[in-house]
Amino acid sequence: MKKLVTLISLAATLSVPVWAATKTVVLSVSGMTCAACPITVKKALNKVSGVEKVEISFEKKEAVVTFDDTKTNSEALTKATKDAGYPSTVKQ
Repeated sequence: MKKLVTLISLAATLSVPVWAATKTVVLSVSGMTCAACPITVKKALNKVSGVEKVEISFEKKEAVVTFDDTKTNSEALTKATKDAGYPSTVKQ
């Protein structure tokens, strides 16, 4: 029984990547010019694997994206907005 508990604990520990981290990035999306634009940008970003949360500010022309950095990165996010017709850059 003790071996089984140890084995289960080890399996659970190894199944979760130690390096996994949730990151948040702010994208500047200057091409949003109408009320429908944020909807399109949000849909495009939500399709990227690893994206957990997207908040769009039409007034600031920004997208705040929270994502799993083991599944995606900033380059994939900017590519997604560009492919949707809204080029973006990472704000520093």
